[in-house]
Amino acid sequence: MAIKKEQKIITEKSPSPGVYDESKIKTLSSLEHIRLRTGMYIGRLGNGSNPDDGIYVLLKEVIDNGIDEFIMGNGKLIEVGIKNQPDSAVVKVRDYGRGIPLGKLVECVSVINTGAKYNDDVFQFSVGLNGVGTKAVNALSSYFRVVSFRDGEFAEAVFERGKLKSERKGKLASEAPQNKKAGAAKGLQADGTFVEFIPDREIFGDYEFNPEFIERRLLNYAYLNTGLTLSWNGKPYVSQRGLYDLLAEETGEEGIYPVGYYKGERIEFAFTHTNNYGEEYFSFVNGQYTSDGGTHLSAFKEGFLKGIQAYFKKDYRSEDIREGTIAAVAIKLKNPIFESQTKNKLGNSDIRPWIVQAVRDAVEDWLHKNQDAAKGLEQKILTNEKLRTELNEVKKEAREAAKKIALKIPKLKDCKYHLDDGKEGELSTIFITEGDSAAGSMVSSRDVMTQAIFSLRGKIENMFAKKRAAIYKNEELYNMMMALGIENDVSGLRYARVVIATDADFDGFHIRNLLLTFFLSYFEELVTGGRVFILETPLFRVRTKKETRYCYNEKERDEAVAALGKESEVTRFKGLGEISPKEFGQFIGENIRLVPVSVNALKAVPQVLTFYMGKNTPERREYIMKNLVNDAG
Repeated sequence: MAIKKEQKIITEKSPSPGVYDESKIKTLSSLEHIRLRTGMYIGRLGNGSNPDDGIYVLLKEVIDNGIDEFIMGNGKLIEVGIKNQPDSAVVKVRDYGRGIPLGKLVECVSVINTGAKYNDDVFQFSVGLNGVGTKAVNALSSYFRVVSFRDGEFAEAVFERGKLKSERKGKLASEAPQNKKAGAAKGLQADGTFVEFIPDREIFGDYEFNPEFIERRLLNYAYLNTGLTLSWNGKPYVSQRGLYDLLAEETGEEGIYPVGYYKGERIEFAFTHTNNYGEEYFSFVNGQYTSDGGTHLSAFKEGFLKGIQAYFKKDYRSEDIREGTIAAVAIKLKNPIFESQTKNKLGNSDIRPWIVQAVRDAVEDWLHKNQDAAKGLEQKILTNEKLRTELNEVKKEAREAAKKIALKIPKLKDCKYHLDDGKEGELSTIFITEGDSAAGSMVSSRDVMTQAIFSLRGKIENMFAKKRAAIYKNEELYNMMMALGIENDVSGLRYARVVIATDADFDGFHIRNLLLTFFLSYFEELVTGGRVFILETPLFRVRTKKETRYCYNEKERDEAVAALGKESEVTRFKGLGEISPKEFGQFIGENIRLVPVSVNALKAVPQVLTFYMGKNTPERREYIMKNLVNDAG
């Protein structure tokens, strides 16, 4: 949700806005610049409903410092405490590393480009190489407190919105209150750093930490740092087998063969195949989850292909090997080059040769040592070959049928920019909606540069448990795949965001579930890659002659009625088509509310789809009736 900041009206005399002179030149402190240009430092803001929202970036930046200490052999425990409050949240992180040098504590958390991570003798495989991390946390917190413990002494600094309010130093004593606040479970004399902060509501608006997102992040930290324990509100997260544990947890019983695993000095990876469609990868650099992959993931895929080809001594096609693959890869790199401040994609090109060779050799060696698994893999490849041949025939027929219908994709109102159009393409969105009425309102109010509309004729077919060929024989679904650019595979995706926009009624929810079943069954990478969203539109409009409020639930409606008075007019929107184009523009513009569709564990997807979309009608009916009774009670 975009946050609108209030603009103060200046009544004093000042030069005309059109005049460019010395009065227009401003010099901001580094922390003021972070607050003014937040997106440059932490990416999106958000309210905590998306795992990439800014409050999770703040948490990550602080934990990363403790991870860097562990990587350098200092401290095996990081304690995290997060308490959501009605109007904010208090975050506490304590590591048991070396502690920040006491004489430089204030500078290290408040002066950009200050830190020890430029020094290879101190930090060799660090994520935070730009000296910004905790400075951004400091600047974007209404309250920020840091305490460093070193050799029986401590230093403390307290800030508000990046401005220093107090600092002190002293020797540690058993009765010292700062130690109790730090919660030093390893003893009062333990070296390390304690950080406490409250994300600023002036920046983030109303927000709340989602426990599932935090748990996923801490689990990743544990998988990537075997032997490290992360404690969150007292619950420990630890892994002894690294990425092997990650993949075993994600696949459950779905793996066709036991997880393959390799760990070297600079690279670690795990892999297996499932009977699911598509591919799934988890990639990391120096402990940072690179959700958009990068050169290390591309090199891994190439090495994986070459290793399998070398073992079987056959020139299998890459798509036949990779279909159904699930893998995780992590590398350590001294000077990582990320394509953005949020470090989602690695850009180093010089690492490709050694990664390709290391993966090729390790995969071939593992297959020689695990020949039963190799037989399972070979059968999967041969099955993929057969299915690809059959599918190509079906695709050919579908393409020919589509040509007969129209030269243009039916029911698509396209936009100018697409995913491969650089920066503008990253703003591209396609809304999948139901019927001409809803589509009409959206078409009239959309941004024609970045927003496309695809209209469904009605409810699509339930595609659960059907062969992939079936979706190409379904005219409506094939038209939608052409609109998205995924009729061949997900690499052709034309839009950065795929938004499901259906009515907030039973039919709308059913269509939403049918679409999610389709994506999760055949194009799971779109969901796990953070490309699929649900559009939230208001259920109610409460207005008087002077003011109008849009409400997204009954609680907001009641609050609006209480605020505007009993004479206010309340309208319940039954469908998207009832919202006028003028009004709709607000809800797909800068105030758009999107709920990301996420998957906590891949192994849960088949179970959920089987229950809700499968042929278990009696069990589903019993579940619905039971919960209806409970809700009524």
